[in-house]
Amino acid sequence: MNSAWFFGLLLIIQPINPTESLIIENQGEMITTIHRNDYTMSFPGIPIIDLTKYNAFIEKLDEQTYKPPVNAYINNFGSVIEGEPGRKLYRKAFNDLFYSYFYKTNASRVQVPMLPIYPRIDRDLLLRIYVKQIGQYVTYFNRNNTARSHNITLASEAINNYVIFPGEKFSFNQVVGKRTKERGYMRAPVIVRGELAEDIGGGICQVSSTLFNAADRAGLKMVERYSHSKKVPYVPPGRDATVSWYGPDFSFMNEYSLPVLIRSKVLGGQMIIQIFSSDEIDYEPRPVPSTKKVPYLEIQREKEIINKISFSPLHLYTKAFNREN
Repeated sequence: MNSAWFFGLLLIIQPINPTESLIIENQGEMITTIHRNDYTMSFPGIPIIDLTKYNAFIEKLDEQTYKPPVNAYINNFGSVIEGEPGRKLYRKAFNDLFYSYFYKTNASRVQVPMLPIYPRIDRDLLLRIYVKQIGQYVTYFNRNNTARSHNITLASEAINNYVIFPGEKFSFNQVVGKRTKERGYMRAPVIVRGELAEDIGGGICQVSSTLFNAADRAGLKMVERYSHSKKVPYVPPGRDATVSWYGPDFSFMNEYSLPVLIRSKVLGGQMIIQIFSSDEIDYEPRPVPSTKKVPYLEIQREKEIINKISFSPLHLYTKAFNREN
């Protein structure tokens, strides 16, 4: 506000042309045009910037010009791909340009000043920690259940290449995000001792359970974990981690002195998660019981029930802790 009043006083010495417009460009392309009159607040003898309108314009300009950074990542062939810096509006520099235009000069065109935003994960970091495997776990599922397989793949992609820094907590719900139809998740059935449920995102608890066992084997500290209300077929008893957006979460802490990397992938009917870090890490692995492949008879039973039962609200689990994903 002080700057606005200062430049306003300049009008006493140097009047402006109130009809002059200003073209705003970003990387050589015009993104908008503004006019003094649109941001002028009536004041006896001196035009003053209407800060309410100007601040709303700045917010919109920031949104228009913002480019998020892209983290470095490891592709499907194991190669480390460099990330890309993002950019955001340099508000202080743009304020100076705007005030100069509004009060002092007849500039007709300006480039939006931008500040770089560097990726959280760069190539050098990945090269350093994608060295030593400290945890791994594999579970199996019926890939013929296309909706459930699709959900497992989406959740797997969400946690793949995620890096947990020393002292940082990993939250499955925060990283994967809300499971909705708009984000690509599908309604999928789950069979537990002959009971059938259907829900958006069905299947992702297999991802969280596989991650739990891989992280536990890597010696990471468990913070929050809940078991399903009934036995699930893809992990040994007591080795599951149920999750729900409005219910339980699965989280763990990296108490090591080095970052750890999650590699997650789906191959056919296998859910595979590996935990990596630097070869300098001093870690304490824990024994974790391995799982068995989904029995053939259980897959056949799932097919038969899905074909015979018509899904209705009577078959749905409504409590978050009872959603067998």
